[in-house]
Amino acid sequence: MTTAIQDSALIDQWHPVLLSSALLERPVSTRVLAERVVVFRTSQGVHAFKDLCIHRGVPLSLGKVAGDELVCAYHGWSYSGCGACTRIPSLPQDQPIPSKAKALVFRCIEAHGLIWVCLGTPSTPEPPISSRLEEGYAEVIMGPYQLRAAAPRLIENFLDVSHLMFVHEGLLGDSQFAEIGDYHVHQLEGALRSDEITVYQPNPDGTGRGVHSRYVYEVLAPLCAAFTKRSDEEPGHIFRLFLMVLPVTETESVAFMIKQRNYALEEPDEIFILFQDTLIEQDREMVENQTPELLPLDLQMELHLKSDRMSIAYRKLLREQGVTFGTA
Repeated sequence: MTTAIQDSALIDQWHPVLLSSALLERPVSTRVLAERVVVFRTSQGVHAFKDLCIHRGVPLSLGKVAGDELVCAYHGWSYSGCGACTRIPSLPQDQPIPSKAKALVFRCIEAHGLIWVCLGTPSTPEPPISSRLEEGYAEVIMGPYQLRAAAPRLIENFLDVSHLMFVHEGLLGDSQFAEIGDYHVHQLEGALRSDEITVYQPNPDGTGRGVHSRYVYEVLAPLCAAFTKRSDEEPGHIFRLFLMVLPVTETESVAFMIKQRNYALEEPDEIFILFQDTLIEQDREMVENQTPELLPLDLQMELHLKSDRMSIAYRKLLREQGVTFGTA
């Protein structure tokens, strides 16, 4: 199988491409690692093909789903969910369908309110967040957020605690309380986890209540990160946020997020979505204007502080895993 990008570390990962609610009767075109992919739904589930008809190169996403098959809009060739061409209208009925008449099939699953695609052989049977989502929590799915930035840049921004006091001042941080205590990062089986980091936040949930939050950051996969937040003022309250980034091209990305909380269970989702929308727009100005556009994996290219330990560990992890897409 050939793909647009030969980055084995990312080809074998699950990438979120759509909200489940966005995949209805018609096929949808997307891009993963610069590869054009068509996603469609049948009674058997969700499917993903290379967005190209083998006949004359028209995108299959221009077609339709009929009888649980994807039908090309140009000449009506029909493809089953396993990629085999089952009907060529112009071919006489007494002639067999050519054996090469097949679509290039990618792995595709539906989980956690999202459609996920893997261009290669999945390194895990399920997306990395599957084992981390907790039962009994209120859950909100957010996105898609389209950003003109490299996917690793978005993950590093998410892991960067010291930007909260300036980019999100008045919400997630206060520039008068910008000092970050020393902490360490631990690596285990390709994942990262930080010690607790304490930050004063004047309005972390959009409620107007200031708290001293304790963050634990994690990297679950090259383009999947999370943090868990607790506060001294609200013992027992747990807030968790997962970020999954789709690498569209090296400098274009789509972010999806899932929030979990074990408090304020009756609050409408819209409150949390609107708050996250605000934070994304504040981050957008930073990540879309960083130089270089691609994330430097050579630590000598930029200056680092102890407060950047999570970012440093993330860059080292990407280098160790051989990630090249979106990095310099």
